[in-house]
Amino acid sequence: MSSALAPAKLNLALLVGPRRPDGKHEVATVLQRLALADSIDLEPDGQLAVGGFPEDTLVRDALQALAKRAGVPPRWRTRITKEIPVAAGLGGGSSDAATALRLANATLERPLPGAELAQLAETLGADVPFFLAEGPQLGTGDGSTLEPLALPQEYVVLLVLPEAERKSSTRAVYEDFDRHDGARGFVERRARLVAALSPPDLAALPPNDLVSSPVADELRALRAFRADVSGAGPAVYGLFQDRESAGAAEAEVRARGRTWITRPEW
Repeated sequence: MSSALAPAKLNLALLVGPRRPDGKHEVATVLQRLALADSIDLEPDGQLAVGGFPEDTLVRDALQALAKRAGVPPRWRTRITKEIPVAAGLGGGSSDAATALRLANATLERPLPGAELAQLAETLGADVPFFLAEGPQLGTGDGSTLEPLALPQEYVVLLVLPEAERKSSTRAVYEDFDRHDGARGFVERRARLVAALSPPDLAALPPNDLVSSPVADELRALRAFRADVSGAGPAVYGLFQDRESAGAAEAEVRARGRTWITRPEW
């Protein structure tokens, strides 16, 4: 049996532009892995079986797609052990799928080359290719066109999943964005993002275009040098210079919901 961690991700910035001809939105997003991670166990088996997390669909879809592309039966037994909160904007499902793809591909007599595996990952979701790449990435297009970034990694992350907030579907979040003409000014915001990356200044990155949260304001007041919502939410993150500051902030906001203190991961 093979095992691997499936890390969470942060959208350190998420800018959204107009709808594209394919129905997706143009985006510019800064993607960073976290040490907070699910665990994936996989081994060849007589049939396809995915256990440990009954709500999963993406890992199963990923393995079926890999088998079809490789011309083999989908015969793997996989177990998902969840640590990343579900539907929180932290990419747990995409990361699980990418990790399962990588583990299953390694069991093939003729594994798919990296570029082909990344193309396959793109068909599963815009975030999935990121989890096959290394290091922080700038995602453009629909988010799946990746460019490596050299970002600072010496900080501590406090995650807050507010108890009172429930995630709307990603589709609903984008529909609300369109109703409010959120794409206006996208070119200017993207230019601001690019400027904040040369040299990288995480505090100067523009805020999330899709959603906001008063918890982010609280974290900034508690000495986070950056705080925002990740993805379509509702998870909120604060970046702190050290664990002591993050721990003090966590003590102040833990009544708001579930919290984690973690770190960036390459």
